[in-house]
Amino acid sequence: SFGSSIGSRRPRWKVLFVSLVGKMPAAQDFIKGWPHQELLQTEQLRTALMESFKKGLDKSHEYLNYGDPGNGAYMLGHPDFRKALAEFLAKQYNLPVDPKNLMSTAGASMGTDLACRTLCKVGDLAVVEEPTYFLSFTMIRDRGMDLLGVPMEDDGMDLVALEKHLVEQNGKIKMVYTVPVHHNPTGICMSDAKRTKLVALARQYDFVIVADEAYQMLEFEACNIKPLFYYDDPENPHVLSVGTFSKLIGPGVKVGWVQAHEKLLKPLAGIGYIDSGNNPVIFSSCNLIHFLESGAMAKHLAVVSKDLGERCALICKKLREVGLEVFQPKGGYFVWVKSKGKMTGRAGDAMAVKKDQFHDYMRLCFAWLPTDKLEEGIEYLRQ
Repeated sequence: SFGSSIGSRRPRWKVLFVSLVGKMPAAQDFIKGWPHQELLQTEQLRTALMESFKKGLDKSHEYLNYGDPGNGAYMLGHPDFRKALAEFLAKQYNLPVDPKNLMSTAGASMGTDLACRTLCKVGDLAVVEEPTYFLSFTMIRDRGMDLLGVPMEDDGMDLVALEKHLVEQNGKIKMVYTVPVHHNPTGICMSDAKRTKLVALARQYDFVIVADEAYQMLEFEACNIKPLFYYDDPENPHVLSVGTFSKLIGPGVKVGWVQAHEKLLKPLAGIGYIDSGNNPVIFSSCNLIHFLESGAMAKHLAVVSKDLGERCALICKKLREVGLEVFQPKGGYFVWVKSKGKMTGRAGDAMAVKKDQFHDYMRLCFAWLPTDKLEEGIEYLRQ
């Protein structure tokens, strides 16, 4: 029968894979949290962006300047962009969005970095989920802050563990960094009850919450999850919802936002490099105004969500076929998988504060690889 002559040397699955593709399955690059290139070069996207870029030049006297006589300096971003962004987000969230609660940024990392630099000081403590987006550690530590971790549960951050830290540290914790929607790397979404409780704890113990919501709108089915901003009290605010177009349009666009009540938002524009250089994305953000207002962004978002949703379903199917258990996320870029021997992708220990956990876990990005390489890379994991 087929494969009988070499069956003693190779498992039957390997014989079958070699017969189909002509070679042994090889490890693939599941590390990059990048969108695949086809998403960035569709005719629909390029045509819509070109039209928007041209319209952006219609007001070059403002969009290439620091400000204008009527509005003054654009420290929080150009009013035209903030208005267009507010209208776009309101439709996506099905919630009111006020432009005065928005600041344009050069992406989610800038929003997080600004929060660390303006709302915390050297020696403060920050709490993060474990596992979490590991590059947040660098931004927090760059501010001279120390980190504490709390576990993730099926419905989000372990708030019992968080409150234990808050009591023990007696006022030293000034920030909680969370990825509350389509969590990186686990894919978990924080429950409504935990969102309410987390904001209540922020008021009780006086810390700010940086909600990294890079994947808020990148969902594969309707999740009806409100950004954390909507749980906050405008009279006593503690929440910054950090968003970005990096995962929706492309990371090279480098335009994002912070949504927060004015008491928290205004200090972000007061740091030296904005005070001196003004908002860093005036021109690039205004070039997206027509893209947002015309409906082209919403159409592109639907394309991206469908494409990545299919890739997510494919990688989860393949992982189960090779005998691995996986939680299938409803949005985002990643799956979080416990190894049974072979490893690929980003090793999980990088996502713990002290790199002392998750040694046998893998963060796998399904957004970057061509689908045939994605399947081959998972086949490589079969024991």
